[in-house]
Amino acid sequence: TDWKDRRLWVTVVPIVAITFPAAAQAWLWWKFRLPLGAVLSVMALLLGEWINRYFNFWGWTYFPVNFVFPSQLIPGALLLDIILMLSGSMTLMPL
Repeated sequence: TDWKDRRLWVTVVPIVAITFPAAAQAWLWWKFRLPLGAVLSVMALLLGEWINRYFNFWGWTYFPVNFVFPSQLIPGALLLDIILMLSGSMTLMPL
């Protein structure tokens, strides 16, 4: 077996890429009316990955860098935040 079979990146990455930014954005919008949740969660992922690679933890080291690097998620997070900022409504977000 190789890293694809052990780590199940095909199912984990899309689920995490959708749920974490959406949850952070919903919390920041409902509590503080800040449309920055998606970008902040992606930047937190970037910080976590940097710490992981710097201190050589085993958590994300089996994933290829281009699958887990947050620069792949930043355009979607920016779009999510911009739509919320312009519309001011959480109803338009899933559309």
